[in-house]
Amino acid sequence: METRNPRRWWILVVLCLSTLVLVIDSMALTVAVPSMTEDLGASAQDTQWILDSYILVFAGLLLTSGSLGDRFGRRKVMLIGLLLFGAASLAATVCTNPGEVIAVRVAMGVGGALIMPSTLSILITVFDEEERGKAMAAWSSVSMLGLVGSPVLGGVLIDHFSWHSIFFLNVPVVVLAVVAGLTLMPESKAPWQKADPLGAVLSAAGMTALVWWIIEIPQHGAFEGRSLVSLGIAVLTLAGFVVWENVTSSPMVPLVLFKHRNFSGGSLSLALVQIGNGGLLLVLTQYLQFVLGYSPVKAGLAFLPLAVTALIGNTVGVKLAALIGNRFVILSGMLTMVGCFALLTTVGADTGFTVPAIALGLLGLGAGLAMPAAVGALMATIPADKAGVGSALNDTVQQAGTALGIAILGSLLTSGFAAEMPADAPEQAKQSIAGALAVAHGDAGLVHAAREAFTSSMSTTFTLSAIGVLAAALLSTLVMRDTEPQQPQETPATEPEPEPVA
Repeated sequence: METRNPRRWWILVVLCLSTLVLVIDSMALTVAVPSMTEDLGASAQDTQWILDSYILVFAGLLLTSGSLGDRFGRRKVMLIGLLLFGAASLAATVCTNPGEVIAVRVAMGVGGALIMPSTLSILITVFDEEERGKAMAAWSSVSMLGLVGSPVLGGVLIDHFSWHSIFFLNVPVVVLAVVAGLTLMPESKAPWQKADPLGAVLSAAGMTALVWWIIEIPQHGAFEGRSLVSLGIAVLTLAGFVVWENVTSSPMVPLVLFKHRNFSGGSLSLALVQIGNGGLLLVLTQYLQFVLGYSPVKAGLAFLPLAVTALIGNTVGVKLAALIGNRFVILSGMLTMVGCFALLTTVGADTGFTVPAIALGLLGLGAGLAMPAAVGALMATIPADKAGVGSALNDTVQQAGTALGIAILGSLLTSGFAAEMPADAPEQAKQSIAGALAVAHGDAGLVHAAREAFTSSMSTTFTLSAIGVLAAALLSTLVMRDTEPQQPQETPATEPEPEPVA
């Protein structure tokens, strides 16, 4: 116990602030999409790229940035990422067209990729197994508060200023995180090892091509034309990456981690959850604003049940995990999330907000129980000297799941909406509910048809989400194992950490 860093809880504050930056950006942007689309004159494809360009770069660079953190210093890499993310956010406040916003989002993706693996890797090296659950729950709770608070604050800013102001939200948080990181957080890095440039290139090219292919599926199909080219590049480069990492003397990524049941089971089940969750908040935001007619502020406040129950789930989950183990906490949490999606499949144009509110409460409770327990279980299997790239490997699997979920759910929503719209409706009205409302010009029949079509296709997407999360629950239960408290510490115990700096 005497080796614990005396400033570890202050370090956790820095990590929470750093993660909060990423959460604030993604959620505030979600609420801003309708007004941003209108102001920029962005097409549906422009809007998709504004959202997806970030994910594309973020997922592509995660493994490389995790390796850089282990090699050159996790704090250093995290601070560089924060500065880049803050600078790009500031640049976004003066963007005037979709192209500029997409370019800024690419830069933010690079910054986010540098931030994310470092926060989680620092957390698992600073906190031992006994305290890691509490730290993970606190980290998740702050993220959940940002999940709800940022849309509300973003909505207020949009109402009083413009969508540009939502990007400015990131700037003060970045400043706080950088100052706190410089003053409170010691540097940590792994023992020096030979670089793996080929592994870095193959992983970045492979993940970028894979996510690009996923993003293109709704417009170009999965196995046709340019999509087939992207898929071919992804398969070849990722296969080459796996082969190279298994034969090189100094691999960038310890693929041997996947032989551990808790790491492979945890990563893959979390990926399935992300496929189910992908696009959920974006879909619900459209339901609240286009079907129920909520303002951006009211739409943000509507997610309050999600935050409240997530905090409860985090608190209860830590105590339950200590009593009965992570596996059954994960199972109960994921089954609760399945209940959320099952409820959402019943929502219609005239349902109102009561059913979605209950569903959001179930989602928060389930995620609060399952996610910290799953992440904690799989992260406990990672050796301390591979903390950065190990956490990046987990992040990468989840980001691929998120991108796949957005692509699949987005495609289902778009095609389902078009199929449900009347045959004689204008073409623009068949493309999206936003397009239908824009061309309705007081046509009550068209507005009603659009809302009915949207909720019908929304039900189909949430059915798929329920199936994905149910599969995750079964996978985690069958594959993962609860371990004795001392087991995950075997590797870190033999490797002195650089954190004990007074």
